[in-house]
Amino acid sequence: MSDEQTDPRDKHQDEFPPQSQEQPGTNEEMRSKPDAGEESYRGAGRLEGRRALITGGDSGIGRAAAIAFAREGADVAIAHMPEEMEDADEVVRLIADAGRRGVSFAGDIREERFATSIVTDTIGQLGGLDILVLNAAYQKDREGLASLETEEFDRVFRTNLYGLLWSARAAAPHLEPGSSIIVTASIQAFDPSPGLVDYAMTKAAQVAFVKAMAQELGPKGIRVNAVAPGPVWTPLIPATGWDSSKVEKFGSDTPLGRAAQPAELAGAYVYLASEAASYVSGAVLPVTGGKGL
Repeated sequence: MSDEQTDPRDKHQDEFPPQSQEQPGTNEEMRSKPDAGEESYRGAGRLEGRRALITGGDSGIGRAAAIAFAREGADVAIAHMPEEMEDADEVVRLIADAGRRGVSFAGDIREERFATSIVTDTIGQLGGLDILVLNAAYQKDREGLASLETEEFDRVFRTNLYGLLWSARAAAPHLEPGSSIIVTASIQAFDPSPGLVDYAMTKAAQVAFVKAMAQELGPKGIRVNAVAPGPVWTPLIPATGWDSSKVEKFGSDTPLGRAAQPAELAGAYVYLASEAASYVSGAVLPVTGGKGL
């Protein structure tokens, strides 16, 4: 990204056109396309020669991380839902444009076989695995506890926790000292909204996972950290089920007065994956526009 100093309040727009999508949301259908760094991110060789796997790497924060990693010198594999193939193909093209190898795997991480196979397939395609970004997630607006359906609750937990655990469990034996696991948690882990209660529960559990795994894997030279985003303009937002007024004003309640664009998260992932963070493990890095954890 550019090093030019800007006023963070005005760097990106803070209102979005009314819109909605079915889950999973796609970048292609967004009105007001998110900025994942396609035009703005500039690499500096900080991940030269690394091999990364990013779940949910087709759009949003995962897309921004994939672009940044490739431009920092990493080969990148992404996992995505079959319905997101068009977005995934574009990310693979952007990785290739950066001169790195990009591959994608279509499937559902709620299925243990897929969540596990993406690790072995990445190792087979890229020759190893150094960075695992557990980013895929699902959220939906809830009217209240009484109306929270078990099927929906199960979908959130299987996407946000089961899939994460299966992929991490499969990857751990293959990670060499210096490798990094990064989880996309959320401000919801610390400041939960009633309308996202099940999502917030999984994000709090992810923080516990990061802190426990930092202790378990640290003696093996593997670092485990999380990024905790605040409001970020991604396809997940119009697919959450909020009314148009909430979408239009999304992120305006932060001290900086706006939502983030995915590109503004990329640097946090690059930092945690790089040698600059060699003594950082068990940390939760907030990127929240000033909202406190």
